[in-house]
Amino acid sequence: MTPLEPWIARKIGTSRLTREALDAYQLARLRETLAWAGERSHFYRALLARTHLADVPAQLESLADVAALPFTTAADIREDALRFVCVSQGEIARVVTLDTSGTTGAPKRLYFTADDQELTVDFFQVGMSTFTVPGDRAPFGNGVLILLPCARPGSVGDLLAQALARMGAEGIRHGPVTDIAATLEMLAQKRITGLVGTPAQVLALARFPEQPPLKLRFALLTTDHVPQAIVAAVEAAWGCTVYNHYGMTEMGLGGGVDCAARRGYHLREADLYVEIVDPHTGQPLPDGDEGEIVFTTLTRQGMPLIRYRTGDVGRFIPGACPCGTSLKTLAHVTHRRENVAQLPTGDDLTLAELDEALFALEGVVNFTAEYEPGVLTLALAAYRNKAIVPEARAALLALPVIARAVESGMLQLNLSVAPAGVPSPAKRAFSFG
Repeated sequence: MTPLEPWIARKIGTSRLTREALDAYQLARLRETLAWAGERSHFYRALLARTHLADVPAQLESLADVAALPFTTAADIREDALRFVCVSQGEIARVVTLDTSGTTGAPKRLYFTADDQELTVDFFQVGMSTFTVPGDRAPFGNGVLILLPCARPGSVGDLLAQALARMGAEGIRHGPVTDIAATLEMLAQKRITGLVGTPAQVLALARFPEQPPLKLRFALLTTDHVPQAIVAAVEAAWGCTVYNHYGMTEMGLGGGVDCAARRGYHLREADLYVEIVDPHTGQPLPDGDEGEIVFTTLTRQGMPLIRYRTGDVGRFIPGACPCGTSLKTLAHVTHRRENVAQLPTGDDLTLAELDEALFALEGVVNFTAEYEPGVLTLALAAYRNKAIVPEARAALLALPVIARAVESGMLQLNLSVAPAGVPSPAKRAFSFG
């Protein structure tokens, strides 16, 4: 069973976790969050008053009543993030600035107290115990290589290293990959047990032509959506097990992680209330239906967020997880709403479909996709150039939405390939001309 189950049971004060106990806890925490934000946040005080919901904490009688609350958007945060803050500036321990790909205007800023970051370290410690053991050293290896930003105190890599240290494992602060050969050499020399990194960068490591002997047991992919084609390629190259983490800075960096079944994420439900809503109507959707992921923080003090629209597309998997947990299972997120191109045929083409088609090709480590009406331009980065373009064209034409558009003369495919370098650790996105 996922280690999140007993951890959440302790956090909510019960010896055995049940869905009923968790629902009651989340409802109580939602009331507290609404009262806290409505009293201390200039943004939420104005928003709740403007929508005639100033007395909503007392009126919230069930989780279903949450649907009456207004959404918070990325644009709200970009406009004036300080209006969200509920504590004094002296209590803020970490400010994260996000220049989000595909957006314009001011960046987003997220504010966290030391206690808020402690919640993240706590989650990281428990989540990593799914595949990392205390004393994770010889003869198995020498810790976990962290290929995420680590330099600043309170950065995601720093918090992860702190979490690993608490469980008796070693988190090696490496930072994003800048030299593939040097990182592989470190993995070999230190006999690394596992690594944590972004999908494209880990794929570039796994497909590098000159592989030293490695002893990896696991790789955790995070910060961007994880194509199944990348999972298959990494596992085939290294003989390790790949796990998937879902989270974003707005969530407090951590959101959910695979259990041993690896069919979806179990969420930190004591800290987050997560919904799936219809992206057009905003109405909650039943388990199994795909929509936009929306969350409310339940324990954050510095900058709580109420019904924040993530832009990610997902669904809850109905029924029990094979691991036996009472926690919900969020299916692996494949794409964002903004990463969808509408073809002239009226069909939607997602970046996720391109990911699965192109990352399945041997040697491909990255690509960029640009769409303008009637033209799809793809630039591949690969460790081999020979025959990649015709193979990529064939893989794309195997996608029904592309095949229909090309055969009807309504879509032109422009493909090119260049030698692979080091992929950016930033989130990948469709570009629209």
